Amino acid sequence: MPLSAYLKLSIAVAVATIALKTGAWWLTDSVSLLSDALESLVNLAGAVFALMMVTVAAQPPDAEHPYGHHKAEYFSSGFEGVLILAAALAIIWAAGHRLFDPQPLQALGWGLTLSIISSAMNGALAVAMLRKAREHRSIALEADARHLFTDVWTSAGVVLGLVAVHFTRWIWLDPVIAIGVAANIAREGVRLVWASADGLMDLALEPEVQAEIQRTLAGFAHPTIRFDHVTTRRAGQRRFVDLHMHMPASWTLGRAAALRTSVEQALMSAVPGLRATIQLLPMDVEAHFSDAKDLV
Repeated sequence: MPLSAYLKLSIAVAVATIALKTGAWWLTDSVSLLSDALESLVNLAGAVFALMMVTVAAQPPDAEHPYGHHKAEYFSSGFEGVLILAAALAIIWAAGHRLFDPQPLQALGWGLTLSIISSAMNGALAVAMLRKAREHRSIALEADARHLFTDVWTSAGVVLGLVAVHFTRWIWLDPVIAIGVAANIAREGVRLVWASADGLMDLALEPEVQAEIQRTLAGFAHPTIRFDHVTTRRAGQRRFVDLHMHMPASWTLGRAAALRTSVEQALMSAVPGLRATIQLLPMDVEAHFSDAKDLV
């Protein structure tokens, strides 16, 4: 199933969970269940925006974007993170009023049942989406999946807290739980925004991927062949590596190009989705990037 299909399913599930959690809040008048419903509203907005960005990222390179549109996914992750932070502030505002004016809760049994059903739906979808996100290295899909997981844990905390309210009759626990929910989702929002910023700033590939690249290059190393200035970066689902390959100056261009092709193919076979750019240099020539004039 394509990435867009998972996001469309996420939108459908978000609409269903909003209905269930809003019903739970309406039945119980619980501010913590209201906070849970607000988070699901963020899920819906995030999934819609993620679908838009995944569609953009899938477009082929064009004259204005010769390297493709893969970084569009980072905007989705950052947008969802900002939405989460806004939801956290709204929850704190609502809970703050209720903290100083506690209200008795009604029909907790029905409200908790609706919340548990919506959490089960979110949990099943989050597992499937995270698996797909790792398979395709989609930060947009991963952000949506992780937000769903946050929603599941949030709902679990709310359910446990409201059970405690039922048995202790401490109705002030309801707004306290809501504030705890806000703190939890705010942490996730900050993480998503940070990950999005990292991606837009050309974050290096994962250490294990870099190690695989080094192992592949080591297979071609020779006293007359060496590699240096190996740099990597990510752009959405794409991975890139740039490096220099030094060889004897006496080699013909055809022989050097043939070896470069072999190295590129080996790298792209070892690391799925990798794009390798290799600059050929004679063994006795070095390229320097640390000169002050190169940084201007």
